[in-house]
Amino acid sequence: MKSMMKQVLLIARRELRSFFDQPTAYVLAVAFLGLGLYLSFRSLYSMQRATLRPFFDLLPWLLVVFIPAVAMRTVAEERRSRTLEWLIAQPLNEAEVVLGKFLGAWVFVLITFAGTLPMALGILFVSEADAGIVFAQYVGAALLTAQMIAIGICASAITRNQITAFILGAFTCFVLVLIGLPLVQIELPRLIGGWMLQLSVMSHFENVARGVIDLRDLLYFASTCGLFLLLAVAALGRDRLSHGGEAFRRLRIGTAVIAVGVLVLNLLGGNVRGRLDLTGDRLFTLSDGSREILGGLDDIVNLTLFMSDDLPQAFQVIERDVRDLVADLEGASDGMLSVREVNPDDGDEEEEEASSMGIMPTEFNVIGDDEFQVKRGYFGLALTYADEQETIPVIDRADDLEFRLVSAIASMTAEERPRLAFMTGFGAKEPFHYRAFRESVADRYDVSSVNMETDSAATLDNDSIDVLVVAAPEMPVTPEVADAIDRYLNAGGAALLLIERHAFNPQSPMAMPVTSGLENMLAARGVKATGELVLDPASAAQVQLQQGIFRVYRRYALWPIAVRGDTHATNRDLNNVNFAWASPLTWQEDDATVTPLWNTTESGSVSPAGSPVQPGMELATSQGASGVHTFAVAVDPSLTDPADEESEDAEAEADRPGGRFIVVGDGDFLEDGFVQPNPQNLAFAANAVDWLAQDEALIGIRSKDRTPPALVFESDSSRSALKWTSLLGVPALFILLGFARVTGRARRAERRWREGDAGGDKETGDE
Repeated sequence: MKSMMKQVLLIARRELRSFFDQPTAYVLAVAFLGLGLYLSFRSLYSMQRATLRPFFDLLPWLLVVFIPAVAMRTVAEERRSRTLEWLIAQPLNEAEVVLGKFLGAWVFVLITFAGTLPMALGILFVSEADAGIVFAQYVGAALLTAQMIAIGICASAITRNQITAFILGAFTCFVLVLIGLPLVQIELPRLIGGWMLQLSVMSHFENVARGVIDLRDLLYFASTCGLFLLLAVAALGRDRLSHGGEAFRRLRIGTAVIAVGVLVLNLLGGNVRGRLDLTGDRLFTLSDGSREILGGLDDIVNLTLFMSDDLPQAFQVIERDVRDLVADLEGASDGMLSVREVNPDDGDEEEEEASSMGIMPTEFNVIGDDEFQVKRGYFGLALTYADEQETIPVIDRADDLEFRLVSAIASMTAEERPRLAFMTGFGAKEPFHYRAFRESVADRYDVSSVNMETDSAATLDNDSIDVLVVAAPEMPVTPEVADAIDRYLNAGGAALLLIERHAFNPQSPMAMPVTSGLENMLAARGVKATGELVLDPASAAQVQLQQGIFRVYRRYALWPIAVRGDTHATNRDLNNVNFAWASPLTWQEDDATVTPLWNTTESGSVSPAGSPVQPGMELATSQGASGVHTFAVAVDPSLTDPADEESEDAEAEADRPGGRFIVVGDGDFLEDGFVQPNPQNLAFAANAVDWLAQDEALIGIRSKDRTPPALVFESDSSRSALKWTSLLGVPALFILLGFARVTGRARRAERRWREGDAGGDKETGDE
């Protein structure tokens, strides 16, 4: 084995050197990097998301051409130049030759891939992109290139013509990519489509690229790569065997058996389980909160998965995730979650059971008899516990399924539901203003309203209200109401206070100051909500403007995309929250009871009230106000700094009465228009309610957001530097390296000849 590895590495070094001595290899590398990076940066900067998915989504299509072009000469050129016979005549076997050429070509492609590292490292440096996902994406790229190089070497081994080898390799790679696309899947029967999906490159590569190293995907890439390398070895071996001999027959039978075995292994590989979650927030691993809730069940909860056999490709893609999640939940419940699967298409009894539980069929198109046909299928689930039932009629996504299932189980098995009350009156927003927010908490909280303006007898009793929401009153609350809220907090109540300090005159694009009447109460508790407007040119959302017949997208600094402040339960696993016309919050920096939750970047600033706010207009800024500004804070009077327990400030904090509360300098960020494109706004608000109610088990589950963080640059110069360093600097480096290597090839050959000649003379002299 040691001798074999030595021979393989010898061939690999020879192959790698030959790549770097040929101008064609540099042309391919520069073309691959130039096209891939150019298209990726266009998507990155338009999306404003810190993710490499634009590049890796494009990667399989680039490799379909690039890899066969790299591998086409590996064996075919040896055949054409008749050096293959000389190579095999050496103390080498066919397997060593194929493995050496494979390793050399793979290393060359990986070196080419290193040209994308400046882009990746730059994105990681300027944003909160998940390094684990980036690492997994490069692992997936390495596996994909290994498979395609094996295909290219196999194509090169069966012909002596490089063009033919390129066409065969590109066609095979293209087919493996194509059979996983919806365009092809829609025309295939469910069984055949499922097989094709299992054998497709796309489903396995996309799974790894999202941050999960799954044993099934490793098995796929390793087995298919080994199969094509084996076919290449067989193609070389047949040249020295008599086609009518016993050895040749055994070679053919053995190769066919192994090929069938690899095919069956991948078709049945869906039953193999085991994965490594590389994402920073463990997005694809069962949360501790889920294990806590499921481990605390004291009675059986039934989960029934209703699934048809003949489902469209869109459902087949998430089917594996659903099955894995259900299996994980079942394992974490210590037998208290009973899982069964029902196919409603099996008969009337099964269909009636699905209908009785609220599981309805979904319609989809298939192609049959050269036309679109409509079919029905079931893909939903139902939870039952005692007399209660929760239903997901159609599972159309898996990224939020853990939270939906575990929160439903927690709600069904809870002995008492906590109460959340909106304070209404004085122009404060009511629950119907925040429809999405209300629906997100209604499954676990009893949501009600208490009108403090018209009902003089209304009180805020912490025995009947677990969490109070005061949502952006447009008119100052009376001192009596402010005192009622103060007494509620003093008695240990919890409150979410959305303080809106601005109103907009529809006749003119100006921000007019608003007083909520709660300013003095907050100041007494250490927090001040100023009347200015926060803006952040470096991290701003895009708004759509109508200019005549055209729609123009423009960055709007008064809609800042906030970044995380200090680590807190409410923001721990979230990337960004989008605010609109928000006011900054200030507090004493040494106040240990206050935790900043969401901030601007260093480029943040403030604009005085009464300033123009029209998108596209120049925004007025206050002098000396540049720097980090805070949008939201959490206040927990039970927290003090142990190091300052003897100080007067610490004594004031310790004496400060009341329960915990959260202040947000914006009331617009929870409106449905903002929540829909920014789901993390909703997750933050729901997390805030759970933290205030001191029920944090679901926070870690809800916060599993797979949306990439915002791509934020502190300046335009850093933005341009990252782009042009990658687009021009990296290809230029390959060009310079290629020029030096290719032009110096003759000198290196002459030097080696002279060294060899000198060695020969010395040996003759010694004799």
